[in-house]
Amino acid sequence: MNQAHARVIERKKRSFRIRKKIAGRSDRPRLCVRRSLNHIYAQIINDEDRTSVVQVGSSAKDLAEKIAQLEKRSKTDISRLVGEVIAEKAKEKGIQKVVFDRKGYRYHGRVRALAEGARAGGLEF
Repeated sequence: MNQAHARVIERKKRSFRIRKKIAGRSDRPRLCVRRSLNHIYAQIINDEDRTSVVQVGSSAKDLAEKIAQLEKRSKTDISRLVGEVIAEKAKEKGIQKVVFDRKGYRYHGRVRALAEGARAGGLEF
C-alpha cells in the first residue's frame, strides 16, 4: 500500500466517523463537500428521502463565466464562489439551514473557503 492510498483510507475512516453523528433531514439537509485535485463539488442532500436537492461543482459549464470574472483564479477563490452559488441555489429551493459534512477533509483551505462562501450567501450551519 503506497502513501497516497493510505491517506485515502484514513480520510474515509474519518468520513464514516463524522457521518455517524450527522444526518440531513428535510428541515435541515446536509451540505456535503467533495474535493479533488483540481475541482471542488458541493451537494445538499436530504438523507430522509435519499435525494440530492442542489448540487454545484467548479467544473460546471454554467459556473465557467463567474470563474472567468474572478481577479485571481486560485482554487480557494473558486471554492468560495462555489459556496456562494450553492447558497444562492439553496435559497431558491427554500433551504436556509444546513448541516455541514466535510467528508473527512480538514476544515482548512478550500473546504473552509466553501463553508465561508456558503455562510456569506446566507446559509446557516
